[in-house]
Amino acid sequence: MKMIDLNCDMGEAYGNYAMPNDEKLMDYISSANIACGFHAGDPTVMHQTVALALKKGVAIGAHPGLPDLQGFGRREMKITANEAYQLTLYQIGALSGFVKAAGSKLHHVKAHGALYNMAAKDTALAKAIVQAVYDFDTGLILYALAGSKMIDEAEKIGIVTASEVFADRSYQDDGLLTPRAADNALITSEEDAVNQVLGFALKQEVRSIDGNRIAVKAETVCLHGDGTHAVAFTKLIAERLKKEGIIIKAPAI
Repeated sequence: MKMIDLNCDMGEAYGNYAMPNDEKLMDYISSANIACGFHAGDPTVMHQTVALALKKGVAIGAHPGLPDLQGFGRREMKITANEAYQLTLYQIGALSGFVKAAGSKLHHVKAHGALYNMAAKDTALAKAIVQAVYDFDTGLILYALAGSKMIDEAEKIGIVTASEVFADRSYQDDGLLTPRAADNALITSEEDAVNQVLGFALKQEVRSIDGNRIAVKAETVCLHGDGTHAVAFTKLIAERLKKEGIIIKAPAI
């Protein structure tokens, strides 16, 4: 029986809870990456989102990002490997506190935005993030871009990984995501995105922007929850996967 995880970035709000999509999305996903306050989120939102995930039976992950609220963590910053280690460890600890207080345990860690993309190609940053996860809890799963430096470094140190792919992002021939600045970085056709997810789940492959079939290890699919039709799209993805006999389930620790 084929299985795949559906994950979504959540808790990216401030003060009084302002992400109405989160609760509805959790009906269809299996794991949530909760912002830890650096690129988005704050203690109030973290507390509420953790409680919501536990209520819905969704696996909880820390979603550390660069300290860039204005740029939503999507702007590259020049940081050292030591700084990457520190900011990752700090944010994991912050979210873990809320999870522990709620009587549960953190499941995974997934870096956000520019930090994620930088560490996918930079060995020093990848090592630093992996080391932070390892030092905090060797039982945590690292969610990272399939074929990235983070996956390589995590496997070297002995951390369980979940190779991540994206429903609405296009891929290049090297198996990496097309940069967001490019015109064809985002997949805007709902049907194309659905077919891409089915290709990941059923065949472990994706068609590149040049039309070539690229082998890719797909264990968890990222679905963005901030779009106008995010809930309907996520529901459609979940229904199509189930129709194909694919079980939607978070990776086992």
